[in-house]
Amino acid sequence: MRYLSIALLLLFCLGDSAQAAPPTPAVKPSTIAASPSLNHAQAAVDALQQWYTPANGLYWTTNWWNAANAITALANYSRVSKSTKYLPVFANTLHAAQTGHGGFPGFINDYYDDEGWWALAWIDVYDLTGEARYLQAASGIFDDMQRGWDTATCGGGVWWSKKTREKNAIENELFLAVAASLANRVKSPEQRAQYLAWAQKEWEWFRDSGMINSQHLVNDGLNASDPAHCTNNGKNTWSYNQGVILGALVELNRAAPNPALRTTAAAIALAAIEHLSDANGVLRETSSAHTGGDVPQFKGIFSRNLMLLDNAFPDRRYQDFARTNARSLWEKDRDAANHFGFWWAGPFDLPDAARQSSALDALIAAVAAQPKQQR
Repeated sequence: MRYLSIALLLLFCLGDSAQAAPPTPAVKPSTIAASPSLNHAQAAVDALQQWYTPANGLYWTTNWWNAANAITALANYSRVSKSTKYLPVFANTLHAAQTGHGGFPGFINDYYDDEGWWALAWIDVYDLTGEARYLQAASGIFDDMQRGWDTATCGGGVWWSKKTREKNAIENELFLAVAASLANRVKSPEQRAQYLAWAQKEWEWFRDSGMINSQHLVNDGLNASDPAHCTNNGKNTWSYNQGVILGALVELNRAAPNPALRTTAAAIALAAIEHLSDANGVLRETSSAHTGGDVPQFKGIFSRNLMLLDNAFPDRRYQDFARTNARSLWEKDRDAANHFGFWWAGPFDLPDAARQSSALDALIAAVAAQPKQQR
């Protein structure tokens, strides 16, 4: 009955339009200035939450792992706006996404990267609320992720899936980010030491794996046809692969300061800004693939993690990049209902929760990049 009450409260606060196209949010485009602002982010949140489905704690129009990123974006928005409005959403998702249709108990499924996204989401919600249950959820997820570590192929690293034999960048970046984040938040010195040991082991392996190429960009994964001599697979340098490692290195440096971590993070960030942006400085993918629920999520993940790097080591180039992308989203990639599309430089293509939460990440990053008095 307690969870039913939460669901009813959410339906009242957020609307019950999970089975219909989102209506126009209350904030009209014509009423908001063009300069990136918290109002822009609020408009994006209003539209995003029209897709929220209280019954399963997820987001209609997109997938399981994308919902974790939407929750992360919502937590970050709540932090920068100092809003408590969405606290019931986090509580509901913690319960409903494990028990509702399409959910997984403990946020454990067959993919270690999916697990990593949920662990990071609950760490962000823990930072926002200070409630131990969210950190406990992240710790439980990481306990399962550890089982994916293997040294027989490529000398280390976490498998992408529990059913197939692939070692890619994303699940290992997430493993590093979760381990270092937990090391920075648990109270027990023994637990902290264990998480830090995992983070350092993962980073040493990842750094030497060959996935970071000569341009300082991270390729998609490894060619493991010779398990004893794995090599960079030369596949796409997705924007999210450049992003997650930034946040991971920030957390690792916080846990165990090392100037080399900042140097590496800066090199990757600036390489991504240079090579993954168009002539106007707007982020894009180097692949033309943009269908489905995966690729539309990627660019926001980069923006979010660049924000984390800038928070730790402020750099005008990161801040300019954030503002440029938010401005382009608002002016060129938005419909009348404040939905955002895939092409941040325009034109708007179609609305869904992956595109919307990705854009929200970029809008929040621009707010964070503003001097405090301008927020």
